[in-house]
Amino acid sequence: MPIISISILFFIFFLSFFGSFFYSVDPYTLNASSILQDPSSQHLFGTDRLGRDILARVIEGGKISLTIGVGSAFIASFIGLVIGSIAGYYRGVVDKSFVIIVDIFLTFPTFFLLLALVSYVDASSFVLIIIISITGWMTTARLIRAESFSITTKPFIKILNIAGVNKAKIVLKYYAPILAPIYFVSFTFGVGGAILAESSLSFLGLGIVAPQMSWGTILSGGKDVVEIAWWVSFFPGFMIFLVTFSLINISNYLQNITNQKEIQN
Repeated sequence: MPIISISILFFIFFLSFFGSFFYSVDPYTLNASSILQDPSSQHLFGTDRLGRDILARVIEGGKISLTIGVGSAFIASFIGLVIGSIAGYYRGVVDKSFVIIVDIFLTFPTFFLLLALVSYVDASSFVLIIIISITGWMTTARLIRAESFSITTKPFIKILNIAGVNKAKIVLKYYAPILAPIYFVSFTFGVGGAILAESSLSFLGLGIVAPQMSWGTILSGGKDVVEIAWWVSFFPGFMIFLVTFSLINISNYLQNITNQKEIQN
């Protein structure tokens, strides 16, 4: 078990959603006498060029970044699970239509497709969750489709089809447990990818709009003073790194378990 990665994730989630109860500094308060102060006992992560406390802003921004990451990854993985399993089970015209749709989506680089969609709407947490989900389901769907093909050829599935068992029952009762490990692997990868996507958009000024904040917007706010105040960009960037790195370790662990089960079977 990747205990360290799980502990890091638990700590970051706890800090983001409950840290304000223990660290009561207002992340929006401007202080002209505390502009660009170094990390100290008074301001643990330092302050930005408007005198705002970086730790308080990292805590507040984590709520939005993690919500967008988890929300969009859940939706994208669920869409991939449903579409991929349907294509793998029914095959024929359904599967050919699936291939065409996925190829159309994959024709465009994902990030540029994300930029194109965001440029036409006013970004918010909900909008970013939907847009990142729309651009992130294809990989999961292809993995699920390939595994569904393998499941469909198994003898017990053929017997169930011959016996006239309800197709929805077959998919939910027999496909879902087998496909669950792939779903969770895709979900954990998706969370990290979604956080990076949101941070990239916010860094470019196309993501979360002030007064709301995310790790990406805080990171973007420090790019102009990075030479004299490294801490403004370092701490939100470090949070993004910790979450992404921990999720990759957990994903690798889940993938190894899945591969071992396949070898045993």
